[in-house]
Amino acid sequence: MAKIGIVQHAPVHLDLEQSMKKVMRLIREAVRKGAEMIFFGESWLTGYPAWLDYCPEVALWDHKPTKTVYARMYKNSITVPGNETDQLSGLARELNILVGLGLNEKTESGSGTIYNSLIMIDQKGHIVIHHRKLMPTFTEKILYGYGDGYGLKTYQSNFGKIGGLICWEHWMPHARQALHDSGELIHLAVWPTVHDIHQLACRHYAFEGRCFVIAIGQIMKREDIPSEFAVPRRTGSGSDNYILRGGSCVIGPDGKYISEPIFDREEIFIVDINPDQAVGEKMTLDTAGHYYRPDIFKFRVNRTRIK
Repeated sequence: MAKIGIVQHAPVHLDLEQSMKKVMRLIREAVRKGAEMIFFGESWLTGYPAWLDYCPEVALWDHKPTKTVYARMYKNSITVPGNETDQLSGLARELNILVGLGLNEKTESGSGTIYNSLIMIDQKGHIVIHHRKLMPTFTEKILYGYGDGYGLKTYQSNFGKIGGLICWEHWMPHARQALHDSGELIHLAVWPTVHDIHQLACRHYAFEGRCFVIAIGQIMKREDIPSEFAVPRRTGSGSDNYILRGGSCVIGPDGKYISEPIFDREEIFIVDINPDQAVGEKMTLDTAGHYYRPDIFKFRVNRTRIK
């Protein structure tokens, strides 16, 4: 059995220093609850730019407030590896845990481009997966660069092979197949919010890949939108006016929920999974094995890292 820690807490939006203090505290809290693998949502460091969906003026040409916020977003992004990943690696090594985290990444070259990235750090403190989102979704193209295939792989953890995708990559058939082919048993799916259609994508992924899916959503409230933008009177749902509502859940390799989606709540959830169940489900469907026809279909992944 493996104990999964799902951290459905908001970061301190666009504040790297405070978000780092928070992530270190939350990891320790999850370990006290018994977690052996600890996961955070999409762009957790330092927040998903949900204001793209609520502040219509952000896409105006040469819009000064958007440039100002982008500059702050870039300043509060991290390099991989870098000082922040060194801190996370040290903590993972100290606590003997695996950590998966979504983040806004800038490169050492100082190119000015931000990537929507996902990293995993093993119990020895090594960055074992470093994935950049292949295709920014819709308005995300205003802010994020295109990723590459370098991170489309799995890592052999103590609990089985683990991999991950970001948001709408779960509707990219070739991205899914790349991880299925890598023998994935545990899959990390990071989202802004895991709403009903995203739940559908996660359940489909679990059933198709015969793997566990750890789906994690972000928490964001109206007051987290940068002050530079005009905020519509009504932006979220519920009395607390959530913009990103979480919805984190765990799905088994049969496509059924092990832990149902939880919305509008900041909490660390601990969920037990049995990786052997995933192997058993592959008896009926193995899209990288007996249910695959390499004599008909040819598949190749370019895993070159774009500098």
